[in-house]
Amino acid sequence: MLLKDLSLSAVVAGFVAVLIGFASSVAIVFQAASAAGASNEIMASWLLALGIGMAATCIGLSWYYKAPVITAWSTPGAALLASSLQGLSIEQATGVFIFTALLGLIIGVTGWFEKLTTLIPLPLASAMLAGILLQFGFAIFSSMQSQWLLVGIMCLVYLTAKVYWPRYAILLVLLSGIITVIVGGSLDLSNVSLSLAQPVWVTPEFSISALIGVGLPLLLVTMASQNIPGVAVLRASGYQTPISPLISSTALSTLLLAPWGAFSINLAAITAAICTGSEAHPNPKKRYIAGIAAGVFYLLAGLAGATVVALFAAFPQEMVAALAGLALISTIAANLATTTSDPKYRDAAVITLLVTASGASFFGLASAFWGLIAGSLTVLIQRARST
Repeated sequence: MLLKDLSLSAVVAGFVAVLIGFASSVAIVFQAASAAGASNEIMASWLLALGIGMAATCIGLSWYYKAPVITAWSTPGAALLASSLQGLSIEQATGVFIFTALLGLIIGVTGWFEKLTTLIPLPLASAMLAGILLQFGFAIFSSMQSQWLLVGIMCLVYLTAKVYWPRYAILLVLLSGIITVIVGGSLDLSNVSLSLAQPVWVTPEFSISALIGVGLPLLLVTMASQNIPGVAVLRASGYQTPISPLISSTALSTLLLAPWGAFSINLAAITAAICTGSEAHPNPKKRYIAGIAAGVFYLLAGLAGATVVALFAAFPQEMVAALAGLALISTIAANLATTTSDPKYRDAAVITLLVTASGASFFGLASAFWGLIAGSLTVLIQRARST
């Protein structure tokens, strides 16, 4: 059956989805790992664990349901970690991953996914995410101060590609950055070699403040910005795959691989659209091959994690920061639009945005948590006044 349904277009779709996913957000994952003080070996272990988890879920779920189920790491979640793990140890960060995965597993097994996503108004959730991501947007232009030509070229390529080749915009930005660095002679590949990533076990530590201040926002961001759009992509393409098993499977894979660095494995959204559309295969029943192919390529990318880490370390930090920021511009714009879309929640959402973006931390709890608290209190006060 598998060989009969095999097609080049589906395999290519799986490859493109993985390539774009890695190229557009691996820099953000590195920033998250750096925030927790991870060494290069631990960073490579993160990519290995994530690659294994995404490979297992893509292949297993796509094969079982005969649908292109594409999973990914949470890019907004990585951005949240990059801004919230400062001051925490890698052991405490691992505890956060386990805690969040356990909650996600409970939500998936019990079927609470749809109910819990309605507890917090969408404008507030979007405002929190926008507040987290703003610093990455700012980093584009702060990086331009020291590398104006490099970052300027990357920005110009981004703006041009968004008009003519939007699907490949970030890939083209990455290529333009690489070419500019090579031509400028500032690329040092002396420490880069082809090698397989090695798993590095990190014994978790559980800090109440970290679990509440980082773990809960990570759960919310993953559910709101990854799993919900991921479900929407599947439904829009006509796939009625049951949702609870998908949420449970991705959460379980995260839970099992968290000690080696899997911070969040969830349904993909943007890259999933590459594999669920007609470009993958004219016959929807044969597009599941794209999901299996994506899993294979995820595994290969994870195994090459050590080389990927060394390659990114060889490039200027300004290039990595600009790449991460440009990759998130569309997400920032979409969430800012949602933040102010509903007049009923506009004040509360803006307060959530400002508190989150401020980076203010109280009692060891990250600003994303306090942003939600401030926004929720605003909603309650305004509702009390209206009654």
